Amino acid sequence: MAWDFETDPEYQKKLDWVAEFVKAEVEPLDLLYPNPYDRADPEIRALMKPLQAKVKEQGLWACHLGPELGGPGYGQLKLALLNEVIGTSIWAPLVFGCQAPDSGNAEILAHFGTPEQKAKYLQPLLDGEIGSCYVMTEPTGGSDPTSFKTLAVRDGDDWVINGEKWFNSAAANAAFHIVMVVTDPEAEPHKRLSMFIVPAGTPGLEIVKNFTVPGFSEHEGHLRFTDVRVPADHLLGAEGLGFIVAQTRLGGGRVHHAMRTVAMVRKAFDMMCERAVSRPMRKGVLGGFQMTQEKIAESWIEMEQFRLLVLRTAWRIDKEQDYRKVRHDIAAIKVAMPKVMHDIAQRAMHLHGAIGVSTDLPFVDMMNYAQVMAIADGPTEVHKITLAKEVLKTYAPGDPVYPSGYRPGLREKARELVARRLENTVGNL
Repeated sequence: MAWDFETDPEYQKKLDWVAEFVKAEVEPLDLLYPNPYDRADPEIRALMKPLQAKVKEQGLWACHLGPELGGPGYGQLKLALLNEVIGTSIWAPLVFGCQAPDSGNAEILAHFGTPEQKAKYLQPLLDGEIGSCYVMTEPTGGSDPTSFKTLAVRDGDDWVINGEKWFNSAAANAAFHIVMVVTDPEAEPHKRLSMFIVPAGTPGLEIVKNFTVPGFSEHEGHLRFTDVRVPADHLLGAEGLGFIVAQTRLGGGRVHHAMRTVAMVRKAFDMMCERAVSRPMRKGVLGGFQMTQEKIAESWIEMEQFRLLVLRTAWRIDKEQDYRKVRHDIAAIKVAMPKVMHDIAQRAMHLHGAIGVSTDLPFVDMMNYAQVMAIADGPTEVHKITLAKEVLKTYAPGDPVYPSGYRPGLREKARELVARRLENTVGNL
């Protein structure tokens, strides 16, 4: 029987190095450069490259990738432990080569890209030389692909794309976009869509607007496609397999969001506890009051429950090697994530008083980040439905009138059992 809550000592040494490195050398940059995704900025490149070199020296570059793609091939459990350290920093994912949306796009290219596509787009992406954008959601379709309207029509050796896409992360700094569009409106819903690589600067591709999302990003793009022409060899995977291609990145993406949220929750909790033992109140400190103690106790329990659920989900992914078998676990952490983040950040904000609601402290951003996590990669409501359906599949129906816990029926069965045992006992005397 294997049941262990300890981290391998050798890996713990690496995590200790990461924690010190992120705190001392990476987090300070968050305060000065809130958008590290602009690889064309010479200052950002000058600061980023030496940090990435140090990470590579430690063998911690792009840990989600296998050796064939230049990474160590960490499983999800190791990634969870790593991400709950680097998740405190905006810069850290890029420094460690595991930033969204590039990490998920790299997985798509690795699984479905042709040799030519990999050479042109995947390798520079893995090297950190370029950025990418994942283009899926639409203004009126949200995250439901069956309602998408952006259409690609075959025209000789090209596909011509028309439509609009909505809130596409890192669009402004992307060298290319991976775009989900309808290619066969008459097909069944899950076979209507295909995925294309669309290089930035392609005629007809327009960034209408970049939305600013406090606490998350400043580069959520509204994209418009007007007769955007891409060669047929820019189709990613087979025609009609857009759903399958998308699931390659979405399952892992949801888990990685949760992993990094653990770090954010821990940061809010630590600040709350520091405040509790620092702030003088009457004849003691804020932490001496029972209402404060209740907030801290509830927060610690919720934080540890969430962290263990994330780690267990990561462990199950490693064990099953099939996201479909862990679908309900992933849905569960997706549902839990925004609530835990919001509740603990709100308590921390409240204990900091007036300064807590200002932008001089991170709590307002954390609370908005919680709402982003309730929407990104599928809204909470959808994942609740998924979780309930997956759980109910494991149960068989019973009597519609007298449930299995009906005591009179159970009592009668118990009497029969006891009678048989007594009969056997008396017969053996």
